[in-house]
Amino acid sequence: MRETPRYYVPQQSYWPLIGSIGLFVTVIGGVNVLHQHPYAWFIFLAGALIIAFMMFGWFNAVIAEDTQGLYSDQLDRSFRWGMVWFIFSEVMFFAAFFGALFYARHLSVPWLGGLGAKVSTHTLLWDHFQAVWPLLKNPDPAQFVGPKEAMPAFGIPAINTLILLTSGATVTFAHLALKNNQRHKLLLGLLATILLGIFFLTLQAYEYHHAYSEMGLKLTSGIYGTTFFMLTGFHGAHVTIGTIMLTVILLRCLRGHFTPEKHFGFEATAWYWHFVDVVWLMLFVLVYWL
Repeated sequence: MRETPRYYVPQQSYWPLIGSIGLFVTVIGGVNVLHQHPYAWFIFLAGALIIAFMMFGWFNAVIAEDTQGLYSDQLDRSFRWGMVWFIFSEVMFFAAFFGALFYARHLSVPWLGGLGAKVSTHTLLWDHFQAVWPLLKNPDPAQFVGPKEAMPAFGIPAINTLILLTSGATVTFAHLALKNNQRHKLLLGLLATILLGIFFLTLQAYEYHHAYSEMGLKLTSGIYGTTFFMLTGFHGAHVTIGTIMLTVILLRCLRGHFTPEKHFGFEATAWYWHFVDVVWLMLFVLVYWL
């Protein structure tokens, strides 16, 4: 008679509750940041710290259970499906913002410009409105000061595209090294990927400073600034999370937690990093280039 595979059931955990509280506080802080509440950033950072604490504690518990050999092949498949659905939820998250960009650029702005109408809409609402994307001259410039120019594609964004494409190759190099039990190449590939991620974030921070201080492109400068910073900002947050995940994986590799046959923690992080790469390619084409 065939033996039923063992399935580890962990003890009750308070980490999901802590994570929910952190998300709630973060959202409240983010909303108040948009409304320019004086204590909004403190609330937002408090929520972010709670989430970071939750992730550190929860992941530490999962790593401890894994290193103790409590997980079976069946549970490994559960983890894989869990990661697949998590990445799918992230795809839907970015799809909403890309959808907002599409709506504003190809539907809302042409409608306001009177496209397809007998009477141009702008003659009834704003006399000097120009329905041209990117929208540099807002309908109400007194309230929403438009940027001086659009963000160029072939500068820092192009360099960052090369950086992320290279990081995708280095993390794949590290994965192949792990499968072949080549420890030195594994560590080298991971370290290179982490440094490339940090380099990307450094260049993006410089780009943001340049946009705010010299180009007049801000989150509050109309629909172009809003869609630009929402898409690139959330992507930058994902790059930050991915870089932290890769750093943890590097530390785990130094401790010998993975083998060529059993290393899903590494694989999940590599999946996430490749997802971040693909989103950036779409951003580069749809936000910067076209």
